[in-house]
Amino acid sequence: MAATSPQDAFEAYAAERLPPAADGAVGKEGRLDAAFAAVDGETRLVQDYATVPFHLTGGLDHDEALPDLATVYLQSPTGAVAQGDRHDLSVTVGENAKAHVTTGNATKVHGMDRNYGRVDVALSVAADGYLEYLPEPTILHADARYRGETTLSVADGASAIVGEIVVPGRLARDEAFEFERAYTRLQARDPDGLLFEDATDLHPAERDPRRPGVMGDHDVLGTLYVVGDAAADPLHERVADATTARAGATALPNDAGVMVRALGDRGAVSGALDAAWDAARRTLVGAPAPERRKD
Repeated sequence: MAATSPQDAFEAYAAERLPPAADGAVGKEGRLDAAFAAVDGETRLVQDYATVPFHLTGGLDHDEALPDLATVYLQSPTGAVAQGDRHDLSVTVGENAKAHVTTGNATKVHGMDRNYGRVDVALSVAADGYLEYLPEPTILHADARYRGETTLSVADGASAIVGEIVVPGRLARDEAFEFERAYTRLQARDPDGLLFEDATDLHPAERDPRRPGVMGDHDVLGTLYVVGDAAADPLHERVADATTARAGATALPNDAGVMVRALGDRGAVSGALDAAWDAARRTLVGAPAPERRKD
C-alpha cells in the first residue's frame, strides 16, 4: 500500500466532522501572543494575549548568568490537545531583546475518533535578538492524530534555539507507537529567504518507526535547532559525552547553524538536548544554561 502524504491525510481527517460542543465546554480554538522588547538594558514582556486554553505568566528575571533575559511559562489548565483543537502561538522578540519561552508541563495529545489536533507556532526574532523556545515534551496517546507546524523568522544578527521532544505514548503503561499519525515541521527563514526545513512524519500503521535506520529500538525522539553562529563539532562532542542517548549534531544548510538529534529513553534524550542547549548558549550569548525550575 502506498504511503499517504501528510497533507492528504490531514485533509481527510479534517473532513470528519465533530458533534457540537456542550454548553460551557472549553473552546476548540486557542490563541496566545507574546512579544518581548529591550527596555533600559533588560528584556520585558510588552504584549500578553491569551485565550482558552492558554494562560501566560509575566516575565521572570531569574537567570543569574543572563540577567537581561526574560523567562515566560506558557500554561494550559488542560495540558492537552484534543480532537478538533486548533492552537496558534506567536512569540516575537524585538531588537537586542533576549527571551526564554517554555511550558509548565508536557503536552498530551489525547486519543481521537474523529478529526485531528493541530498546533501552529510562529517565532520571530529581530536584529541582534535572542530566543530560546524549549517546550516540555509532546506525548502522543493511543489513536492520537497530531500536526505541529513551526515557523521561525530571524533577522540579521539574530539567533534562536528551538527544541522538540516527541514521546510516542504513555510508556509507563506499555503504550508505545499506538498513535494514528504525528507530523511535525519546522521552517526557518532569514531576510534572504528559506534557510532550511525539517519534518518528521510518523505513521506506525503504514511504516513501523522502530525499523532500522529510523528509530530502531529507541522510543523517544528529540531535536534541537540552533540558528546562529554555532558549529556542529563542539555540540556533537558535547552530546556524545553527556548521556546514554544516541545523539549527534550536523550543520544546517545555508550556514544557518546546527541541528542536534537524539534517540533513547525520555531522560537520556532530555539530557542530551539540555547538554546541547548549554553548549549552544555559551557560544551564542556567553552564558551557561540554567537549571530547570519546574518542580
